[in-house]
Amino acid sequence: MEDNSLFSNIDGDTTQPPLPLANLKILVVDDDDDSRFYISTVLEADGASVTTVASAAKALEVIPHLQPDVLVCDIAMPIEDGYSLIAKVRALTAESGGDVPAIALTAYADSEDRARALEVGFQSHVGKPVDPEVLVATVVNVRQEAGSRSLDP
Repeated sequence: MEDNSLFSNIDGDTTQPPLPLANLKILVVDDDDDSRFYISTVLEADGASVTTVASAAKALEVIPHLQPDVLVCDIAMPIEDGYSLIAKVRALTAESGGDVPAIALTAYADSEDRARALEVGFQSHVGKPVDPEVLVATVVNVRQEAGSRSLDP
């Protein structure tokens, strides 16, 4: 007699695809509480482990210890902006997190702002308000690009 119970096919086709950000450690830097919450919620929903900080200074404290897989950083922050932060991050050794792939988040989303973000050391630039699918795809892309660069001879 065939077992048609709900659990009869426990090893079967009920598997779901892995979450796109599974096993990634992401550091989110944004001075706005609501933005940090929104961005972390989006990234965690797709499997990431997210740490959030509210300032560039705090990010510089956290990066060497956390060793994030991706940095997501607001540009317009008081005291020290995202441009200054990424310059300081890029000055770190690779062992201290200086080569972490980084995404600039900004309300300033024209082509000049994008070019500046890329020039100073970000790998990508995403305009605010952030579309969740765009953010997740951008994180996946910068990780893949970083992975392919580290495999180059």
